Amino acid sequence: MPDNSLAWLTLRNYGFSDTSEVFVFISGYTCMIAYGGAVATQGWVTTVVRALRRAWEIYAAFLVLLLAYAALVWVIGDGTRFVDETNTGFFFREPGPTLVHVALLQFAPVNTDILLTFAILHICFPIVLWLMMSSATVTLVLSFLLYMMVQLFSWQVPAWPSGELYFNPFAWQFLFVIGACYAYGGRERLDPLLRSRALLIAALAYLGFSLFMALSWEFKSLESLIPPAISGLIYPIYKSHLAPVRLLHFLSLAFVVSRLAPPQWHGPIRPLMTAMIRCGENSLSIYCIGVLLAFVGQVVLTDVAGGFAMQLLISVTGIAVMVLAATLLTWESQVDRRGPRLF
Repeated sequence: MPDNSLAWLTLRNYGFSDTSEVFVFISGYTCMIAYGGAVATQGWVTTVVRALRRAWEIYAAFLVLLLAYAALVWVIGDGTRFVDETNTGFFFREPGPTLVHVALLQFAPVNTDILLTFAILHICFPIVLWLMMSSATVTLVLSFLLYMMVQLFSWQVPAWPSGELYFNPFAWQFLFVIGACYAYGGRERLDPLLRSRALLIAALAYLGFSLFMALSWEFKSLESLIPPAISGLIYPIYKSHLAPVRLLHFLSLAFVVSRLAPPQWHGPIRPLMTAMIRCGENSLSIYCIGVLLAFVGQVVLTDVAGGFAMQLLISVTGIAVMVLAATLLTWESQVDRRGPRLF
């Protein structure tokens, strides 16, 4: 939510990357676990069908979310307020063309952009899986070359009414493939590298540098301490293209976590970890619910009260609603028994 002080608890304030990188990496990792293991036991046809079905589920969730998002904006703002903040104005000014481009994955309101990229990545994952099982190294090289085409020649997927998809699939696929490769035996192959003390020091140094740069965006007194040569070297930092400094920051963070976190953690599981697990089990639904809750919270902060107490109340309430929804969805999936097909 805009103007929420609790945003200081998120990664984006302390480095070049944010939770988007974490999200994409984990998605590649879990895709490989979910589909990679199924090939040996259930064959390619079943695996491909499952991956495409998941892509369809993401696509369908995106369409339903947009319908609910536009309806919510209309009910709360009468189609005139909050349309710029949510990028939903086209729904009310040009509904016909907007619906066509939504269906073609070329238009998305605020906070829903990543679903477009995820649908595309899941459609392409069977190809990635086939390449990975043939040669993980070749797959990484090809993925890296495509990523470099974005950095050098600005390859992009066009969006409507102008520009490109915010999460450029040609760029973000590289992090997705890295996650898949790490799940496909990458942890064992990288073990000697992960034990390197020199690499750990370099990663910590880069994280410290990134922290200083990120804090300078909020505290202008720090900005004067940055040499112009450094600023000219790293800026602009394009999130849509997954700028190299963002990618390197995430990889450094992932390396430090992998190096310092124990492989088998026996810390407390309940209740916080259980709540996180429930949300992870229903990640797509909870993401969509979170988008709608974030908009409602933004409206409350704008129209009712914007103080810290209200920010805290809205944030805690929103998280509680998502955890409750995730718990109910998990319960429903456990007790549901599919009946006979009527049609």
